[in-house]
Amino acid sequence: MTKPIEECIPLRSHLTLTAQIWGPPDAPPLLALHGWLDNAGSFALLAPLLAKHWRVIALELPGHGHSGHLPAGSTYHYLDYVSAVLTAVDAMHLERYSLLGHSLGAGIGSLVAAARPACIERLFLIEGLGPLGDDGSHTLQRFRDAYAAKSGEKTAKRVFANIDQAIGARTLASGLRADLARPIVERGLVQVEDGWRWRSDSRLTRPSPVRLAESQIGALLSGIEAPTSLLLASPFTPYLPTALMQARATRVGGIAITYLEGGHHLHLEHPDAVAAWLMVPPSKT
Repeated sequence: MTKPIEECIPLRSHLTLTAQIWGPPDAPPLLALHGWLDNAGSFALLAPLLAKHWRVIALELPGHGHSGHLPAGSTYHYLDYVSAVLTAVDAMHLERYSLLGHSLGAGIGSLVAAARPACIERLFLIEGLGPLGDDGSHTLQRFRDAYAAKSGEKTAKRVFANIDQAIGARTLASGLRADLARPIVERGLVQVEDGWRWRSDSRLTRPSPVRLAESQIGALLSGIEAPTSLLLASPFTPYLPTALMQARATRVGGIAITYLEGGHHLHLEHPDAVAAWLMVPPSKT
């Protein structure tokens, strides 16, 4: 398997993000954004298949993988992720690039494409179109839950005796096969005195105080101008119901939707099929 190079990207906020990069420096850039509690290892099987055509830059979001954590008192919110990605793009001098996002990364990628439409060559989204929305039914409880913990308080992390034990915990939580979870888990661990623990910021598991309303999400998605391809799992993921995804897709002009049998991590389960999907030329509309 082709090994990526590692790059550290200092941001103006004194936060440093990390990226794993596959492919030649002169190839067209493809910025890849991983899902919640994942990391660049999420693209370990797919990126080498794309490296002949793109310079694949798997950027690790704040609090994830080897990227830095936010300071005490800060929260992780979609809009802050968008800001961090755009700042990283500027630091890497990416003037025009394609964008690939999975799950959380797909939601962030949608908003990045809406914020700077002239910069995006193509937009590829796996299992996500826009961020998780709010219909108002749980707004107050979510708001209270987010502020229930003391400011800056971090949850103690479980220590695993070995890497295989951590992989077992991840597969139990996600349903992802052990061999497919391994690249994410191995990159997501740090060795400590008694074993291994997660690198990710424990505050990532807290609820966001406020989510965007569905009407706001629709308005933002209408700002996407790049040719857009959306890949969804079949059967659908419970928090990505077909009706919601189809309704959001109507806000994106010329979007192409493809369904692939499998689970939420389609790019790990079926890297060859997902690579072929990425190679399909945009439709002429």
